[in-house]
Amino acid sequence: MQHAVGSPLPPPHQPGGAPQQQPGYLGAPSGPVPPAPQPPVPPVPPPPAPQHAPVPQSTDTTGHVPLPPGGPVAMPSAPPALIVPDPTATTLAVLLIGPAGAGKTSVAKFWADHRRVPTAHVSLDDVREWVRSGFADPQSGWNDHSEAQYRLARRTCGFAARNFLANGISCILDDAIFPDRPAVGLGGWKRHVGPGLLPVVLLPGLEVVLERNAERAGNRRLTDEEVARIHGRMAGWYGSGLPIIDNSQLDVPTTARVLDEVLARAIASPPKW
Repeated sequence: MQHAVGSPLPPPHQPGGAPQQQPGYLGAPSGPVPPAPQPPVPPVPPPPAPQHAPVPQSTDTTGHVPLPPGGPVAMPSAPPALIVPDPTATTLAVLLIGPAGAGKTSVAKFWADHRRVPTAHVSLDDVREWVRSGFADPQSGWNDHSEAQYRLARRTCGFAARNFLANGISCILDDAIFPDRPAVGLGGWKRHVGPGLLPVVLLPGLEVVLERNAERAGNRRLTDEEVARIHGRMAGWYGSGLPIIDNSQLDVPTTARVLDEVLARAIASPPKW
């Protein structure tokens, strides 16, 4: 069959029917087909840095060192066997107990002055007398006001002791506390300072206490009857398990040396109280 000149020829067919492309034919592009473009892969973020719990900020601070939260003083650790502890070079919290005229303040000051580590002395009577107007003097009668001021002074002393210890300074406190008065007894000191507080009783004979009391002046001097009554109640510390020093025949330096010996034993075997 003939076609007119100039008319387009139909594309020839391959066996199987697929048309063969000719130059200029508007169909699929000739040559190899390029691969389809792939979507960009987002970058893998680095693993998150480990998170640490925030350090709690203590609000109970004073001076330049934060106080221990709720700050009880820890029990001194027992030294290794065959090593005698040296209480003069150890940071300690000591409570010196005794009646009026026992020499607590004199011994505590001397002991603090002659240690090889920094040591503070805190007297509960001194702290009580910080109250100038409205001071409730127990000599006028032990009542709600005097007991409240005593409790406040003891908390203040305990706070001061914890603060000194937190700054690496030993502390010796003195107080005339009774074995038969839980309200003003050892329990409060243990609560405010901690179980590591080492109590020692200073208990000379009644005659010595009366002589020393007679040398006092102002509201620190008690009547002989009051001194005898307090001394009799202090005798209840015998059998309590606390170390007791009878300094009737001892001067202040000798008593301080005996106190070091007692504390060395207490560090090695803390008393149960």
